[in-house]
Amino acid sequence: MKNLLALFVAVAFAAGPVGVASAQPRKPDDKNPAEKKIAVKTASGTVKSASADSLVVATKAGGRDTEYTFALDPKTIIGEEGKGAAPGDLKTGDQVTVRYTEQDGKTHAQRITVTAKKATARPPAKP
Repeated sequence: MKNLLALFVAVAFAAGPVGVASAQPRKPDDKNPAEKKIAVKTASGTVKSASADSLVVATKAGGRDTEYTFALDPKTIIGEEGKGAAPGDLKTGDQVTVRYTEQDGKTHAQRITVTAKKATARPPAKP
């Protein structure tokens, strides 16, 4: 009987820390990048160039002129005046706001919003 009681106590002590450990919330592992949250950032500026797979935006950051190059992909959402647009609709001089993430050393645009179109010159009025 003593052996049975000793076995029961030994199992209870061995299983106790396992139950406590499994109740702890899991923290993201710094060694596994898939578990890290990717920070979403925002940049606003003027379109310098645009193509089907990239966008270059000029902005002033900290009082200095800065250029950002964003990678575009089929998941990138481009919005212009409340409706969807394509990368080809972005023109040099357009004012844009870009939501982006940084992954693998690249900046990936998630959403591009055109805040102001480049003013186009009007033809002179006929007298």
